[in-house]
Amino acid sequence: MKRLLFPLILFLLTILEGVALDLLPTDLVMGNLLIVPHWVFAFLIYMVIFYDKDSTYHSVVYALIFGLLIDAVYTGILGVYMFSYALVIYIIHGLKKILHGNFYVLILLGIVGIFLADLLIYAIYTSVGLVDMALENYFLLRMLPTILSNLVFLIVIYPFTAKRLSRWGREQLTGNSAL
Repeated sequence: MKRLLFPLILFLLTILEGVALDLLPTDLVMGNLLIVPHWVFAFLIYMVIFYDKDSTYHSVVYALIFGLLIDAVYTGILGVYMFSYALVIYIIHGLKKILHGNFYVLILLGIVGIFLADLLIYAIYTSVGLVDMALENYFLLRMLPTILSNLVFLIVIYPFTAKRLSRWGREQLTGNSAL
């Protein structure tokens, strides 16, 4: 049963990302700010910090799969989110090896990860001509609101996610779980 939990959670978050902006006040959404929910990516950050060990790369595999799903469902170009999410999760996996997994590291790596992933997505879309937004407008109107909103999401799900993923990660090492 646990074997299906990660894909189920990530699939649910993929669906919720599509309706996330409908949950925000209209004044905020209809303004100049561009908020991009990266909830799948945020959960992958939890996985890489609290579940994956130095030799396991479950979060990178899920980043590839669900990044491609996000590309197929919400974007016009396949591979942008898949590549961006997987690359940044891989980088965070490397950074996690030198940092102890706790709340503050989660916040730090969450901010860095969302920054890198969104910047990479912006760079790819700009290079293929799909986005024509000046870099300073991008940082002010998209990057900052996106980081802040996803940081709120990271903090809100912390009490429900961190201890459970840590426990499942320990069970994975001892062989008590087939996850």
